[in-house]
Amino acid sequence: MLIDSHVNLHAPQFDNDREAVIERARAAGVRLMINICDKVSHFEKVRAVADAADIWCTVGTHPHEAKEDPDLCAVRLIELAADPRVVGIGETGLDFHYDLSPRDIQAKVFRQHIAAARETGLPLVVHTREADEEMGDILEREHAKGAFRILMHCYTSGSALAARAAELGAWFSVSGIATFKAAEDVRAVIRDMPPDRIIVETDCPYLAPVPYRGRRNEPAYVPHVLAKLADIRGWSLEEAEVRTEDAFFAIFDRIARP
Repeated sequence: MLIDSHVNLHAPQFDNDREAVIERARAAGVRLMINICDKVSHFEKVRAVADAADIWCTVGTHPHEAKEDPDLCAVRLIELAADPRVVGIGETGLDFHYDLSPRDIQAKVFRQHIAAARETGLPLVVHTREADEEMGDILEREHAKGAFRILMHCYTSGSALAARAAELGAWFSVSGIATFKAAEDVRAVIRDMPPDRIIVETDCPYLAPVPYRGRRNEPAYVPHVLAKLADIRGWSLEEAEVRTEDAFFAIFDRIARP
């Protein structure tokens, strides 16, 4: 079973051909997709895409958007997560590369997402960029207060943070960045990820894998990510598919395995 664990199908880049994109994914063998919430104010649009039987969704606010609702509380996230089509909390986290929201607001909103993940038992979908030390510190301190499940989405940060997250039982998702010629540092980290806690994603419409780099990304391209993961880890394509499928259903356990 091919699964795209992170899509943004509500994005305006798909407004003209959303259904065609979804049909191309299905034709490529993609059997499940998770539509990721970029901010709570977009939740209705995110959720509307998840009306399809093979598409689920999350609820949360990306660190870029944290400034929109600096007082976002865990209670609001928990209320929205009661929807049975919601299978995760996020995407949330820290992004100190663009700093599109103040860093203290990013951290404050991130902690509210952690509280919601802890309360609901749903996995926390984490975005992190150029914030390795701060991210590791928050995850460890919050985990000490009470366990929650972590998915380090589209992981491109360093090996030290990867090791700290792995110690907390985190899962990791691999994206099309792994196919980029200059991304050997990313591939080096992928080689050391826990083999039973790796899944794949496109993060469409962004980060199209080779040979589609530079184009709009689609979930139909996730087979290229899976093939690169297999190559990096020295797995057969069949083994990579089985391993990532097992890992996906282990973390996204609100979804009944077919």
